[in-house]
Amino acid sequence: MDVSVLGVDLGKNSCSVVGLDATGKVVVRRRMRRETVIAYAGTLPPCVVAMEACCGAHHMGRALERQGHTIRLMSPEYVRPYVKAQKNDDRDAEAIAEAATRPTMRFVELKSEEQLDMQTLHRIRDQLVGERTSLMNQIRSLLLERGHIVPQGRAKLAVRLAELLDADEPVLGCRIHRLVSDMRQRWTALDERIGDLDAEFTQAAQEDERTRRLLTIPGIGALNATALVAAVGDARTFGRGRDLAAWLGLVPRQATTGGKPRLLGISKRGSRYLRKILIQGARSSLPTMSKSDTRLGAWLRGLLARSHANTVVVALAAKMARIVWALLRHERTFNPVAQAA
Repeated sequence: MDVSVLGVDLGKNSCSVVGLDATGKVVVRRRMRRETVIAYAGTLPPCVVAMEACCGAHHMGRALERQGHTIRLMSPEYVRPYVKAQKNDDRDAEAIAEAATRPTMRFVELKSEEQLDMQTLHRIRDQLVGERTSLMNQIRSLLLERGHIVPQGRAKLAVRLAELLDADEPVLGCRIHRLVSDMRQRWTALDERIGDLDAEFTQAAQEDERTRRLLTIPGIGALNATALVAAVGDARTFGRGRDLAAWLGLVPRQATTGGKPRLLGISKRGSRYLRKILIQGARSSLPTMSKSDTRLGAWLRGLLARSHANTVVVALAAKMARIVWALLRHERTFNPVAQAA
């Protein structure tokens, strides 16, 4: 039995496995548990093992790669067109194996355990920030119901809480006073946990050569740099900078028909988190960069003269994504080019 491509449809407990020979004929069709898949692949000669890029795929991919197999991970969106007739696990595994043989298929880079750990830390921090924002809004609504209007901003809310809770004379009712005090303690605990993660990101950014190169880009801090390196690695998966910007959803959507090109808003594909922090970094650096005597500054001033500021921010985020690709791919640091006289 000569297996050239092994397609694996991963499940929580059981997996469907389909093997194709060199001609594309199905020669293996089995169902087995996750640990059995690794043991079974160990009995095969080196071949291509294809999976969808989903939960657990990178861990299994690293285990199979150590056995000498070539790992190909694909987005489920690109596998879906190869599913024939009714959908089931066996058909999915066959579609995965067939999609892996396509010369134009786009594959996902196998991530290391360190990259996955860093992505997990970013997800936890984003969740904590969301919990803190929700808690602050809840505190504002409780105070508003009792006639205390608090301006926007974390600092102003903290000052107002200090005035209401630490005053000599009680301002709020006894029960509400205890409730809001407990909510403030939860807020403080969330701030401490977020601060600890930020410190960990800062230390990790200083220890990695790739993140240190990204830190030379205006608008890129330790949070952006560690998240980008964890997601794209050395960026060799992307052939050019625009491909990375498109992967992040920062390029226009196309609705071309009849040979008439029509560009719409940005596609918003890919990671919403990466796109968000890039746009936030672009917004913070725009005032300084637009005043700089560089070619990038001249380009930004031209955009500001004819476009809305929010449009310029997104355009700058897309430009930053291209710069990130160039620095990671060619192992350089950012050096702004002065504007020609």
